[in-house]
Amino acid sequence: MLLDVRNLTTRFHTRNGIVHAVEDVSFSVDKGQTLGIVGESGSGKSVTCYSLLGLIPKPPGRIHAGTAHFDGVDLLQCNEKQLSKIRGKRIGMIFQDPMTSLNPYLKVSTQLIEPLELHFGISGKQALHRAIDALAEVGIHDPEKRVHGYPHEFSGG
Repeated sequence: MLLDVRNLTTRFHTRNGIVHAVEDVSFSVDKGQTLGIVGESGSGKSVTCYSLLGLIPKPPGRIHAGTAHFDGVDLLQCNEKQLSKIRGKRIGMIFQDPMTSLNPYLKVSTQLIEPLELHFGISGKQALHRAIDALAEVGIHDPEKRVHGYPHEFSGG
C-alpha cells in the first residue's frame, strides 16, 4: 500500500464555533493506482489533501484524529522538515483552478519543469519529456503542443 489514510478528521476552530471540515475519511492507494476525490463544493476535498501534506493553517485548523501512512511513514506525525522532503519530490498536488495554482504569465512547461530541476536534478530535454509524459498521463490531448501553452488555455475542473 503506497498511501493508507484511516479515520482522518480535520476541524477548524473559529469564533463562531467548530467547523467539521473532514470527518472520519478513509481511503487507500496502491502503487500505480489513481484515485479521484469527488464531492460538492465545500465537502472537504481540498482540506483532506492539505491535511495530508501538512498545509492546514494552524490555528485555526487542527487534525483531530487519523493516520496517513505514505510508504510506511505517518504523514500526520511528520514535522515540517520531514514533510518538506516528501512534498514536491514524493507527493505533489495540482490545485483545481489553473489561474490560482499556476502563474498565468509563465508557460505550463516552465512550471512543470521547475520541480523536476529542483527536486530531481533533471533538466533540459529530459525534463521537458517528463513534463509531456505527465500531461499525457492525466489525459491532456496533444501534450507535445499543449505543454507550451499558458494556464488559462487549460480547463477541466
